[in-house]
Amino acid sequence: MTPTLRTERLLLEPYIPEDEEDFVALFQDTRVSQWMGEGPACEAADRALFGRIFTKVYAQELFDVWAVRRDGFLVGHAEIKPADVVGGHEIIYALAPAAWGCGLGTEVAEAIVAYGFNTLKLTQVYATVAAPNQASLTLLGGIGFEHVRDIIEDDGSTTRVLARYLTASDTSPLAR
Repeated sequence: MTPTLRTERLLLEPYIPEDEEDFVALFQDTRVSQWMGEGPACEAADRALFGRIFTKVYAQELFDVWAVRRDGFLVGHAEIKPADVVGGHEIIYALAPAAWGCGLGTEVAEAIVAYGFNTLKLTQVYATVAAPNQASLTLLGGIGFEHVRDIIEDDGSTTRVLARYLTASDTSPLAR
């Protein structure tokens, strides 16, 4: 069961069915979806993805997926899940453009990393980032992620694989 996590300004909690419209709006924003998976998808695909969060991910307890809220409003999406491409657990996060530029991405990423280390007892977590996504590369570098390798995708684009390793200083109020 995906737990609720709190940061200074954010609440990460399991989605509820009433989040569908806000979820679809987030994923339909090409400024956000250009960096996610295969890029922008049609609205029907995003609605189907939202449905699978309940019917598959939550129902089968496959991995943790959160709605990211600030002041009661959905402002983002977050996950931590096993990923064969990295050989471990990968963090995934996306924020609505209105939430960019004020440190919320760092809060989300740090919360998921702390959950991975403290609750899932991982010794490393990974992130995959499209090489042109300088904002995410900078954010992750700023919180201790290191470049591990590159993946050349079928379309010739480059995905950077980053890792953060558990250190003695990786304790968090989220674990208490």
